[in-house]
Amino acid sequence: QVQLVESGGGLVQAGGSLTLSCAASGNIFIINSINAMGWYRQAPGKQRELVAAITSGDSTNYADSVKVRFTISRANAKNTAFLQMNSLKPEDTAVYYCHARRGTVVNYDYWGQGTQVTVSS
Repeated sequence: QVQLVESGGGLVQAGGSLTLSCAASGNIFIINSINAMGWYRQAPGKQRELVAAITSGDSTNYADSVKVRFTISRANAKNTAFLQMNSLKPEDTAVYYCHARRGTVVNYDYWGQGTQVTVSS
């Protein structure tokens, strides 16, 4: 199995920055088979939404609301993903979840426990 552990959340003032990290650990075969990692977030009373994703080929995808402000990247070892968040806004307040996916015909999804990001105005 694979475990995803997030870190880096916290409280920040509007306009500030935070960097989230997600480290995958466990079965090395599964980890090496991961073909995409990403970050989702869920605010109170709202559905979970995709924030940013990166593939094993380093293609990236961002929600319109975070484009330009957020940057997703991966470590060379492929088992760690980062989300650099700049110019944070109060509406970015949410629990942020790391996500990893492997598979081609059938997808297998893995989730972290979540880390709280709170942006004060």
